[in-house]
Amino acid sequence: MAHPAITTAAKKLIRIDISSDTVCPWCFVGKRNLDKAIGASKDQYEFQIKWHPFLLNPSAPKDGVNKRDYYQQKFGARSEQIVGRMTEVFKGLGLQYNMDGKTGSTLDSHRLIYFAGQQGKQHDLVEELLLGYFTQAKYIGDHNFLVESAKKVGVEGAGEFLQNPNNGLSEVNEELAKYSAHITGVPYYVINEKQKLSGAQPLEVFLQAFQIAAE
Repeated sequence: MAHPAITTAAKKLIRIDISSDTVCPWCFVGKRNLDKAIGASKDQYEFQIKWHPFLLNPSAPKDGVNKRDYYQQKFGARSEQIVGRMTEVFKGLGLQYNMDGKTGSTLDSHRLIYFAGQQGKQHDLVEELLLGYFTQAKYIGDHNFLVESAKKVGVEGAGEFLQNPNNGLSEVNEELAKYSAHITGVPYYVINEKQKLSGAQPLEVFLQAFQIAAE
């Protein structure tokens, strides 16, 4: 007796290009929402995620400055309101927003994210970097923190890579020109090169975007 063949439809590919900066709190919120959407859709789609650099403050000092002082200088009287808002948003994600520590140049973090991409570890590394900076008062320009984060997600050779300030620099600059020149803020998502989303979108918006992009 013949048995009917069992077939499964191939999952459609969803490619997501994300422009973000590692000191952008809404980029972390957006990532967490995106991860939930991916988790809810993994039976339908195969996902390919690529992170691209954006510099919110290209002239930020490499040695870093006090985070609270920087917020006060940049936002003035609005700084307390902004921090209060982010504290509530992060609490909704089960996270504690931490304003201690320093902020500063994110260039080295973007060089490392590029390097992690060569090993297929970008998405995991970005999570570690954002988690450390926003909830553990780690400084995004601290090579010890960057290397520690890389090791946690299995990126090999991060210390040696970061030692030479030219490693990954041309690639980061190329990506800045290609993906950041036409946008004014982050996070910014391009899904299958046709669906474009700006800002930390909720779960439902990502799910709808996946559906449209897969058509």
